[in-house]
Amino acid sequence: HFRIDVTMMAKLLFLALALAPALAWSPAARAGGLRRGVLTNVVAGGENRALVIQNKGGGHGELGYHLALLLAQEKGCKVTVLHDGGPEPKTGKNPFDSYANLEAAGVEVKWTDLGAASTAEALGDSGPYEFVFDNWSKDASKAAPTVSLAKSWKVSNYVFVSSAGMYKGKSQPMTETDEVKETGQRAVEELLASEGLPWTSFRPQYIYGPLTNKRDYIDWFFHRIERGMPLPIPNAGDQVVCLTNAVDVASLLASALGNPDAVGEVFNCGTDACVTYSQVANMAAELCGKEAKIVSYDPSAFELPKGAFPFRNTAFYVSVDKAKSALGWSPKCNLKEDLTWYYQQFKDAKLGTKEGLDFSADEKVLA
Repeated sequence: HFRIDVTMMAKLLFLALALAPALAWSPAARAGGLRRGVLTNVVAGGENRALVIQNKGGGHGELGYHLALLLAQEKGCKVTVLHDGGPEPKTGKNPFDSYANLEAAGVEVKWTDLGAASTAEALGDSGPYEFVFDNWSKDASKAAPTVSLAKSWKVSNYVFVSSAGMYKGKSQPMTETDEVKETGQRAVEELLASEGLPWTSFRPQYIYGPLTNKRDYIDWFFHRIERGMPLPIPNAGDQVVCLTNAVDVASLLASALGNPDAVGEVFNCGTDACVTYSQVANMAAELCGKEAKIVSYDPSAFELPKGAFPFRNTAFYVSVDKAKSALGWSPKCNLKEDLTWYYQQFKDAKLGTKEGLDFSADEKVLA
């Protein structure tokens, strides 16, 4: 019996040694703080390096900042932000005036004009990279040069920031399998799938944040409440909307790294703490110490310009159940709590007395 046990132990030892290289790449394995589900052959020199391609600003303008900071500080990545809007750095407003925090975290910010130079030309010899986050491309032609680079680098993850605006919205909440329109972002998703990259697409909607340069969504309410004006809200005001903090969006984007459950998948990007239009109005009014004078109207009875109301006339919100179950992600921020600091920013910027705002659409509805 003793001889049999020794033989068995020897076999087990041999098996363990043989499997060691494979186990090192198991889903539970760690490399540079990142979990990897499959063996990748990233080009030498690209290991644990992340490239974030960031747009000029707007609704997604704050994402690059939070994402780069998270990748550097929590994931241990060496991060480069390739920033459109150059070649000179933008200053004078956020998030750009906070980029010193990125530099302090070891993040390199390369400013360029992506309308005049390809990704490869703008990067020069700074590649290769293991992880690519595309927060710039709006159509397949713009994404194609970066996709080619990513293939040559044999990236472990290619994460695309898409848009939930592509949904036709026939049912609510909207899920990833719902019917979509043929948009530029959808074309990018199709391109990524056809090229065989380890891609993941996230579809966010209605983003706000501490460093945003697009305040339209929530400021619409504060502008009117602070001035004692009525709030013309289409239909009954019980339409549901998904307003998500950019910090939560960044954490969801980063959850794809090294995660085999993210590869080849589309995820909605939002919050599970949705609110109605009337709730946003009342929460804002409470902070102002005033009453929300909501006036309901039938939007079909008026021809109003785009932006007269910051959201759609009907409910339009996403479900994030897939991201929560597949990626183990959950939002940490809450709109009601966030409105406290958001309103303080509004007051600090003296937006409640800002001149030159156009309320002509309101006047048309209220006449």
